[in-house]
Amino acid sequence: MIEQLTNLQQKITEAMALLKLPDLKNKMAQLAEQMNAPNFWSNQKNATMVSQDYQDIKNEAEKWEDLLKRANDLMELAESGDESLANEIDAQTTELQKEFEKYELSLLLNGPYDTSNAIVAIHSGSGGTEAQDWAEMLFRMYSRFCENKKWKTEILDEARGAEAGYKSIMFRVSGRYAFGNLKSEHGVHRLVRISPFDAEKMRHTSFALVEVLPELPDNVEVEIDPKDLRIDTFMSGGKGGQSVNTTYSAVRIVHLPTNITVSCQNERSQQQNKETAMKVLRSKLYLLEMERLAKEKQDLRGEYKSAEWGNQIRSYVLHPYHMVKDLRSNYETSDDVGVLEGDLDGLVEAYLKWLKK
Repeated sequence: MIEQLTNLQQKITEAMALLKLPDLKNKMAQLAEQMNAPNFWSNQKNATMVSQDYQDIKNEAEKWEDLLKRANDLMELAESGDESLANEIDAQTTELQKEFEKYELSLLLNGPYDTSNAIVAIHSGSGGTEAQDWAEMLFRMYSRFCENKKWKTEILDEARGAEAGYKSIMFRVSGRYAFGNLKSEHGVHRLVRISPFDAEKMRHTSFALVEVLPELPDNVEVEIDPKDLRIDTFMSGGKGGQSVNTTYSAVRIVHLPTNITVSCQNERSQQQNKETAMKVLRSKLYLLEMERLAKEKQDLRGEYKSAEWGNQIRSYVLHPYHMVKDLRSNYETSDDVGVLEGDLDGLVEAYLKWLKK
């Protein structure tokens, strides 16, 4: 038992070193100083982001410190030699080991923007209502996943289908490690099921493309020539309020050299929509450059594949059997209901481990 606890203490200590916990606590102190400034809430949007960042870092630091303290306390009990406590110590050690394995996922999230917020866009494939319903199912799945992680989601742009679902939807996920977790979803998702829209109850296959971008910090340089942009305004189709649906507040930006188009309509003003759309464009151009470099190097994982039609990353089969399978990590589960309800941890962990191979 003492040997097992010693190993666990060492693993926790090493994990805390890899996470650079002292640096995290220094950042937390800096954020606390900002929050104590008298005019902190004058810019409410920035204040909310700073407060969220502070809370996320605080939670991260506290969970590791608590884990180490409990391991140290158990070691003291084990070294006391009280045999009447042996069963309790054994049970608590097993529980602590499971918690550590759950937290250990953080060690795989060490990419340059893994701690950043994420911008997620879902586009339905061909197939009309069936595909649009699949896009909405994916949005619901990610919403549940984010809710479980206590991350905030905010719809930035949406185009609803005529009968059901979404032609496309884009949303921001705010929370520590949002991009690191959700980057596993970047690519084409395939659904096989008995269609609820088919009177003959035939089996249908639907596709949706999911894009996942990091929300880049302002200090990241992405060159965008204003001459390369075409900016259009149009009437918002959002939920309304404060003249949102009666003014040309929605913004569409086209980057002419790449033909990348970004729309945003759910903010309250044209200027806010323009700023958000520019942020998304910066992220898209950054990702495009990273993909170009990866293609040149053919990457360490083998043949390069972009998130385009035909390059599916995951299949969700609901009929004639039940299976969700990731085609990169080969992780599979028969709990399709759990996955569609937002239980993505197994898929995310398998993907992150596959990345490290």
